[in-house]
Amino acid sequence: MNLQHLVLKNRSYRRYDESFSIERNQVLSWIDLARNTPSARNFQPLKFFVSTEPKTNETIFNNISWAGYLENGRPVQGERPTAYIVICNDMDIAQQSEYDQGIVAQTILLTAVSEGLGGCMFTSVKKESMRTQLELPKNLEPQMVVAIGKPIENVVITDVENSDIRYYRDESGTHFVPKRSMAEIVI
Repeated sequence: MNLQHLVLKNRSYRRYDESFSIERNQVLSWIDLARNTPSARNFQPLKFFVSTEPKTNETIFNNISWAGYLENGRPVQGERPTAYIVICNDMDIAQQSEYDQGIVAQTILLTAVSEGLGGCMFTSVKKESMRTQLELPKNLEPQMVVAIGKPIENVVITDVENSDIRYYRDESGTHFVPKRSMAEIVI
């Protein structure tokens, strides 16, 4: 797949085939690639907690908020991701890592898409609860979660109408994501 195809296929999927398992080593290979991306001031403050185990996945699932624009956006049992990466900032290295988080998350997701998978990034994270439940050291602050699985939903990019950027699903369950036009974003 070329880069354009990967970027257009990399959507925020919210429903997955939960019977499809992902191996921990596969996730580690994505992180290994992502660790080679640029880092602000080359601090490299990110640490990664990986889960491919159902019990730990459930803990992470319960500590993130799903699809705020959808009335029933939270995936039901059987439609949840089968792998998670909790991206943590090592506060002993740097106080902020927003740019690094975005770069590594996008790299991980593009790699997952190239392997027939999909995912979603979450920054709405119950940080302290997650840190406690996953038994993370105090210096590691959960910042973002990347959920990954085998998508079972159709996601379509559409144009923004009447300045409404909220994603939505139609009666058949197709997920639409409005995007601003080039005329709106280029100044």
